[in-house]
Amino acid sequence: MNLSMRWLKDYVDIGNVSMRDFSEAMSMSGSKVEGWETEFEDVKNVVVGKILQVEPHPDSDHLVICQLDVGKDEPVQIVTGASNVHVGDLVPAALHKSQLPNGVKITKGKLRGVMSNGMMCSIAELNLTKGDFPYAAEDGIFLLQEECKPGQDIASAIGCNDTCVEFEITPNRPDCLSVLGLAREVAATFDKPVNIPTPVVKGCGGDIKDYLSEEVQNTELCQRYVARVVKNVKIGSSPRWMRERLRASGVRPIDNIVDITNYVMLEYGQPMHAFDIEYVKDHKIIVRNARTGETIKTLDGVERNLSEDMLVIADSEKASAVAGVMGGEYSGINEGTHTVVFESACFKGSSVRVTAKKLGMRTESSGRFEKGLDPQNCLPAIMRACELVEQLGAGEVVDGIIDIDNSNYQPTVLHLDADWTNRFLGTNIPEERMKEILTSLHFVLNGNEITVPSFRGDVEHKADIAEEIARIYGYNNIPVTTAKGNPQGKYSEYQQFERTVNQTMLAQGMYEIMTYSFVSPKQYDKIRLPKDDPKRNSVVILNPLGEDTSIMRTNAIPSMMDILAKNYNNRNSAVSLYEIGNEYLPVEDDLLPDEVPNLVLGMYGENKDFFTLKGVVENLLEVLGITDYDVEACQDNPTFHPGRCAVLSKDGEEFGIIGEIHPLVCANYGINVRTYVGKLNMRMLFALENDERSYVPMPKFPASTRDLALLCNDELPVLTMEKAIKNAVGKILEKIELFDVYKGSQIAQGKKSVAFNITLRAADRTLTDEEVNSAMSKILKAMEDLGAEIRQ
Repeated sequence: MNLSMRWLKDYVDIGNVSMRDFSEAMSMSGSKVEGWETEFEDVKNVVVGKILQVEPHPDSDHLVICQLDVGKDEPVQIVTGASNVHVGDLVPAALHKSQLPNGVKITKGKLRGVMSNGMMCSIAELNLTKGDFPYAAEDGIFLLQEECKPGQDIASAIGCNDTCVEFEITPNRPDCLSVLGLAREVAATFDKPVNIPTPVVKGCGGDIKDYLSEEVQNTELCQRYVARVVKNVKIGSSPRWMRERLRASGVRPIDNIVDITNYVMLEYGQPMHAFDIEYVKDHKIIVRNARTGETIKTLDGVERNLSEDMLVIADSEKASAVAGVMGGEYSGINEGTHTVVFESACFKGSSVRVTAKKLGMRTESSGRFEKGLDPQNCLPAIMRACELVEQLGAGEVVDGIIDIDNSNYQPTVLHLDADWTNRFLGTNIPEERMKEILTSLHFVLNGNEITVPSFRGDVEHKADIAEEIARIYGYNNIPVTTAKGNPQGKYSEYQQFERTVNQTMLAQGMYEIMTYSFVSPKQYDKIRLPKDDPKRNSVVILNPLGEDTSIMRTNAIPSMMDILAKNYNNRNSAVSLYEIGNEYLPVEDDLLPDEVPNLVLGMYGENKDFFTLKGVVENLLEVLGITDYDVEACQDNPTFHPGRCAVLSKDGEEFGIIGEIHPLVCANYGINVRTYVGKLNMRMLFALENDERSYVPMPKFPASTRDLALLCNDELPVLTMEKAIKNAVGKILEKIELFDVYKGSQIAQGKKSVAFNITLRAADRTLTDEEVNSAMSKILKAMEDLGAEIRQ
């Protein structure tokens, strides 16, 4: 909301408060100021000039030499090609070293050999339009008709020196989307009186019923509809003071009738519309839902298709306006208009919001209605519009008002409990001061009973009353107190688990990334996901930003590959990345998908291979206390290189996969080096986590160690051999370490040599040779069962 400070002074006088102090005070009282701007503050050294003499240029047929009085001792000479300048005219003169809007700089120079000490300006060069100054020529010098004198700064001469403050209005305060609403806030903040006069309309006689009838068919979506008729309309330009205020508020002046509706919308916060009654069939207005297949051409000239859930303002034949959004093309005001219907209505905010979104046309009007307006404001607003009509001589207001009120308004009444409020705020504010604050905010008090004004629909409970008192009393004035109770904030179990995962990844030199959950369906093709894979069934975004973000991912690996590819293309020679991100798996007969968190790992570069990635995962599982898991080769995952991929599982349930990315997948991402990716299900890791740690005393008895070299089939997993050894030996096995795997000319084709270091120890005695030999015999027997034998 942009507030004209000149307009504000009509209702509250805050004296000579600096803009910085004003902004800080308003922000602290709840009306946040985004910034302020003074019109023409970037315009420098542009003044009013009076033309004293006009002579033809000696070396040009279209240039003339003008002598101007600019309030200095001597006239200033300016050469121009404009044909509409005459002796005695007052014009904007940009002198030597001046600056125009948008940073345009003007300096003196010669035109066809004659010195020109500046430039006379048109309205366009001052960033103005004919709507701002209807009498100005569009293609010539701006000939001023304002009361001004030579040498006067152009900003003050034409009224372009207003300061406008931009407020960020929260959705719960639609009343502050108006000059009056902010004036009430300013008065309460600075403890000043506010003067908001009641509009007075004289009328010209007659009866509105002779001109117009009205019917509201949807009383739920149209909470109130008020209309008045103005006859003998005289279309023309608005007075300067109105054009100045509209321009300062960011609204383009058009004509007096349209400007009145915009002026009232800004002043009262109530959107209005003016209909030419000649375009209202049978002179009857009907508020109804649009019909199936109905269309309307709106004021912007676009044909729009309406749906049955949209509310329209119609006559007996067709829709004339989209309720709360925009009027129809044939309902607008033109030079031939002689009788006008002023409409001031209150439509349900949610309906206006949905309609505006479907039609793709959010307007000043819809932006206000969306937040929920006060139905009780409709009547004062239309009275103000009619008052302005009479003040501007723009027409004659017919007596009578059509007012259909379906709001069933009942004022909210609350009780002021000063003791509770002080306890709630931690203050010691006297009850009388509380009442003064509430009264300044236009709450009505009868003893300790508070009647909430209709425009404050956000105040519903005693806590809301406490907030109103606190913000005007001053948050800075509330003493600092120690919080009561003994709050103990801490991480949830899952948050602590996720924190452990993050710390473990970072400790291993991995860098965290974050990617979008929205992806393109083409990502599934890039990782070679089969056409019939159920993971291609994704949640589709209804309003995506584009095809590249049109679905919710069911596989996080493509997102990791995108980042790896970006790093590779940026010539990063080696990277190690991880992300904790969700996959979104559709659930049958459920609107929302299952959000499955996953830890995704990715790396490439020197000293990075499958075993590097496997080591990172093993370290993580060790930190989490997850043991006795299986690692099995995976041959059928098309995303990974066959034979260089493994699935991790526990008790037969898979919780992760690691491996080298298939060369074809790497080619799809433009990566020409071996790339390694892993994915672990965070939900399953959390379930498997064992944070209990057991400790044993230092051993008192010596250990027995044996090295065992075995010859086995190449496809026999080492992990299977280790598990067989553990099961065969039992409790006296302290440690088993793989220290060599050999395949070469000395080994038969299809075979490999696997060497283990085995440590045996008993906690209560020294093992005998017989016990050790028995354990080794059991190991050899277990190996024979797997098809392995002692290497000779």
